[in-house]
Amino acid sequence: MNTSTDTIAAIATPAGTGGVGIIRISGQDSLLICQKISGINNPLPRKAYFAEFKNKSAQTIDSGLVLYFKGPASFTGEDVIELQGHGGHVVMHMLLKAVLSLGARMARPGEFSERAFLNDKIDLVQAEAIADVISSGSEQAVLASQRALKGDFSDRINHILELLIQTRIWVESAIDFPEEEIDFLADEQLRQQMKQLNQTMESTLRQTQTGVVLNQGISIAIVGKPNAGKSSLLNCLTQENTAIISDVAGTTRDVVKEDIVLQGIPVRLLDTAGIHETDNPIEQQGIARALTLKAEADVVLHVIDVSEYMALTVADDDKEIQVINKTDLVKDVAENCDNRVFVSALKKQGIDHLIQTIVNKVTVASLNESTFTARKRHIKQLEVTQQHLSMAEQQLMDNQGELSAEELRLAQQALSEITGEFSSDDLLGRIFSSFCIGK
Repeated sequence: MNTSTDTIAAIATPAGTGGVGIIRISGQDSLLICQKISGINNPLPRKAYFAEFKNKSAQTIDSGLVLYFKGPASFTGEDVIELQGHGGHVVMHMLLKAVLSLGARMARPGEFSERAFLNDKIDLVQAEAIADVISSGSEQAVLASQRALKGDFSDRINHILELLIQTRIWVESAIDFPEEEIDFLADEQLRQQMKQLNQTMESTLRQTQTGVVLNQGISIAIVGKPNAGKSSLLNCLTQENTAIISDVAGTTRDVVKEDIVLQGIPVRLLDTAGIHETDNPIEQQGIARALTLKAEADVVLHVIDVSEYMALTVADDDKEIQVINKTDLVKDVAENCDNRVFVSALKKQGIDHLIQTIVNKVTVASLNESTFTARKRHIKQLEVTQQHLSMAEQQLMDNQGELSAEELRLAQQALSEITGEFSSDDLLGRIFSSFCIGK
């Protein structure tokens, strides 16, 4: 439970001018501050009251609604007051100043969500999903974030934890009673359970990787020789005249960036300078940037003139897709494959197939109604868990019960960090400090 006695407050609505602005207050002094500002004594929970909001000098700052959420039946698990006034920048800060003068302190970024976590209202995955809902870059990301917020991802992790704990009990019981005539470690049912545990982990890791892509998006670098049609391809993907198109080679010398959404996935497109030999120092800088972006991008679209593709081998780089352009200039082309797609950017032919190829490359599972958002830290913990589980299974096959039990313990510890059942203060600090103030 959260042992802090501080009462915190913050503006919960975005900066700027709007019809409504909200001040959120949480903590043991919330009701007292509410009474002093609004004059309302003992408000009923979840009932709206109209009031004038006054400062210490009894000057009316604003008027609006008062809402009371009695702990623990509130977001933070504490007494929470919301003051809903007019959404002007100055009036909101005047109201917040009045609240702070009555004993509250300014909330840190994410402190309301942190208190909800510490008071067992939500787990760590759900807390992160709140921030993901706010920052979602597509409709599909919003829906996936809501599934994580409802607990779909947490349920999956808790299911694995339950299997893991059952397996630990089995293995450790066999160690504790070595005098039994039956060799419990050699039991086929135990080995099948260990195998099932590993398979469930692999499936969850694949789905979580898709959740990370949906949450954080991907970067796509468009590279190739001058005049291969990179800018034309960019315009096809953005469906805008984003880049200047010219028959003159080397039109693009700097990086052109554009944010789009492809089948629910947030994407940053990076159109780069044509890669070629040149003595021009400006072009050399553009080419150097292109090579850097190529190395850093999640996906590379290598645009190649159709007249040159016969001399090339299919790309062996997992993140590269060869885009054979200008197919409108030839009669016949070869079949598409995983790393090679034939298009005509001029005629907008083959673009849908290219988009599907990109999506297939970055998502290891289809985006559907069971997809949830996830973060890179979740992937890291799942990978660590999987390593320990693989070692535990191998040790079990070698009849090394003590070693297997230790690997299972480490696996449980790594997996528990995802939901926050086992977590360090440093981890919590990194997560909640990335939230906006008032959340």
